[in-house]
Amino acid sequence: GVGPSDASPDEGVVEDLPLIDEKAVEQLTEGLISHYLPDLQRSKSALQELTQNQVVLLETLEQEISKFKECNSIVDINTLFSEAKHYHNKLVNIRNEMMMLHEKTSKLKVSGINI
Repeated sequence: GVGPSDASPDEGVVEDLPLIDEKAVEQLTEGLISHYLPDLQRSKSALQELTQNQVVLLETLEQEISKFKECNSIVDINTLFSEAKHYHNKLVNIRNEMMMLHEKTSKLKVSGINI
């Protein structure tokens, strides 16, 4: 008959667990780490290099942006100078016309015509 003293299929499993060789676990762990660690270290150094390159790229971009801003301000200054030259020429023309009108009125006064 089947009784409580009959052997269970799980019997002996719990007793087997303490038999795990800690040195074997340590060696397996070291083997696993030594297998993946070089790749991880290479990935880490590649990521660090990539990050440094991105920092350099960002700094270069900021310098280029500031150069473009300077170029835009130079264009604005050039526009101001050309407008100033245009208005200066207008003033010179007005002054010349006023001097010519003054000469004409002076000649008319000398001729005896009152204006």
